[in-house]
Amino acid sequence: MVSRNVVDVTLVWISAWLDYVATPWFLYQTIIIISLFLAAKLGARRLEPLLENRARQIKGHPGLLRVIVALLRRTDWILFSVFLFVALILMRSLTWPSRAHFIAIALSLSLAWLFASVLSRIIRNRLVGRTLGWFAWTYAALVILGINDEAAAFLDSLALPLGVIRLSALTVLKAALLLIATVWLAVVVGKYLDERVQSSEELTPSIRVLVGKVAKIGLVVVAAAIALSSVGVDLTALTVFSGAVGVGLGFGLQKVVSNFVSGVIILLDKSIKPGDTISLEGTFGWIRELRARFVSVVTRDGREYLIPNEDFITQRVINWSFSDNLVRLDVNFGVSYDADPHKVSQLAIEAAMSVARVEADRRPVCWLTNFGESSLDFVLRFWIHDPQQGLTNVRGRVLLALWDIFKENGISIPYPHREIIMKQDGQALDQADLGRNQSAKIG
Repeated sequence: MVSRNVVDVTLVWISAWLDYVATPWFLYQTIIIISLFLAAKLGARRLEPLLENRARQIKGHPGLLRVIVALLRRTDWILFSVFLFVALILMRSLTWPSRAHFIAIALSLSLAWLFASVLSRIIRNRLVGRTLGWFAWTYAALVILGINDEAAAFLDSLALPLGVIRLSALTVLKAALLLIATVWLAVVVGKYLDERVQSSEELTPSIRVLVGKVAKIGLVVVAAAIALSSVGVDLTALTVFSGAVGVGLGFGLQKVVSNFVSGVIILLDKSIKPGDTISLEGTFGWIRELRARFVSVVTRDGREYLIPNEDFITQRVINWSFSDNLVRLDVNFGVSYDADPHKVSQLAIEAAMSVARVEADRRPVCWLTNFGESSLDFVLRFWIHDPQQGLTNVRGRVLLALWDIFKENGISIPYPHREIIMKQDGQALDQADLGRNQSAKIG
């Protein structure tokens, strides 16, 4: 019954419009509208570059500049609306108001399109902006043309009963619009709150990330619930369905849920935080960001590894800056037996102190560790306070400093020697075989 009434009303509306189109004044108004639109296009080509140069002088107001740029991209529609407004005033002052009815409709549609297009450009998310813009203009056009009630009744007649729920096209459309608007607003508010929390110096980095993520997710969930309840959707009726879906997702997304829970645990126990230097399964770098599913780790070669949160719970992690940024490094080296080990230790400490990154407050130490086969073996230990700047490079600088200072003081760094003895039968014996033969002779 509802659909038939809607069809009858639509036919009457179409018939009235056909009668109106057949009048001469409709043709006159159409010519005026087309002429004004072409004039607006030509005027915008000359006016837009001048206004753009003035807009580029605005500094320090990104929000205002974004709105102005969106308006500049629609200069032709602004001029078109102004021309239509002037034409409407002139037409109503010179002739009957009914003879300017189509111009009034064109002006209303032009203003609605201008508002919708500017709105779509102001919103940073292009998909959300265009969707809201088209829906806003469509609704405004239906209201301007006077068929919004008929269109709403027609969409409401397209319904699908789902138990106690009657799901109509109108309900779906309203729910989609409200859901997009509320979720977008929730995301904007969540980003604002996250920025304020991140700028707070009273909270630790882990707590900042945790509060920011909870605020974002909580606002989105609340926005979705408000949008669905506003259009009459009974959320309690979806309990069984959501429970079944939740069980299915739980089995299918075990790793995702595990990484999410692991991320929450990491934020709560503060085992790692942005800026920490970590080592995990051969990956050495500093933590750039903590996400809900993974941790972003940037290495010294510029690579960014996205490591799942679960690995930081189940694997052995080295946090070089967990409680203190000071890190001790070892450098092993050997010198000739002709060198004085006391002097070697003293020179090695001086060489380490000459490197800028070596911590001066904690004096390096050098110990003789072994009488090797061809050298006196030492270990040089020193401290640094910036492991995020790299470990291999500071070891390399210390080794170069050792080389320079040993060369200046005549201390040589030996390398293994191997003796080969040629026997009369042409066989060769290396040093190990010679040692066995000497042992046999002694025995």
